[in-house]
Amino acid sequence: MRSSNPVFANNAEFNGRGTTQYADPSQWKIDLSGDGRGTQTPGLQAPASPGRMTLDSVVEKTAITVGTVMVFAAIAWFTIGQMWTDSLTVNETAVQRAWMFAMGGMIVGFVLAMVNSFKKVISPALVLAYAAAEGVFVGAFSKIVSTWVGDSTIVFQAVLATFVAAGATLAAYKFFNIRVTAKFRKVVTISVFAFFAVMLVNFALSMFGVLDQGGLRGFGMLGLVVSLFAIGLAVLCLIMDFDFVERGVAAGLPERESWRAAFGLTVTLVWLYLEILRVLAILRGGD
Repeated sequence: MRSSNPVFANNAEFNGRGTTQYADPSQWKIDLSGDGRGTQTPGLQAPASPGRMTLDSVVEKTAITVGTVMVFAAIAWFTIGQMWTDSLTVNETAVQRAWMFAMGGMIVGFVLAMVNSFKKVISPALVLAYAAAEGVFVGAFSKIVSTWVGDSTIVFQAVLATFVAAGATLAAYKFFNIRVTAKFRKVVTISVFAFFAVMLVNFALSMFGVLDQGGLRGFGMLGLVVSLFAIGLAVLCLIMDFDFVERGVAAGLPERESWRAAFGLTVTLVWLYLEILRVLAILRGGD
């Protein structure tokens, strides 16, 4: 069950390096005769134990983590206040606060994401700290974008679209029996790292004025194409996340790994939301 996902890659259990080895879930045989004589390939099947990761525990931890993101996003949103006054003049204090929250949340969230990704023993506190920092960034970024568009309902539309996209991806993964092969993981992982490397260079060039209007991340037609491509990558990452969760549950990983799964899913869902919000903003355009 070797993972190319950095969230899971350094974890012994997710990569089959733990002390207890279980059979590959894809090789297990199901007893359809009802006489209890079903066969199984050599290895131990994961015991049904309260100390093991389950789908319910993953859903519960994911709900807590995503809920934390949403709570802190709402706090940041209302703390920033109105960025335009009634007389349609810019509220400089609110604008400065919005950018401070956005940059601060992005930097702290990135650092905590790296710590959680490469930490061998997952820490629920650090996962929730990441969710809080990311929530501040999401709330501030959403405020900036919705103010530019001139319609705050675009945020609700992006949230709804994110959950619909995630649900549709999960349904497609289950009903079409999508197989996540080693080649699939490799291609997706390389694509994601290449994408973020290009975006980092683009951000640096934009900061130094080499690129105008955000370059590849602007709110024009080029930015729309880039965001649509990013949405496609995020959906592929969701499929990988679902596969790792399913395999982890089948292999009987410790219950604490539910937090790692929740962290990976939250990272992908936040990325998907931000890209959908950008697409909606570009299509709507600024007033």
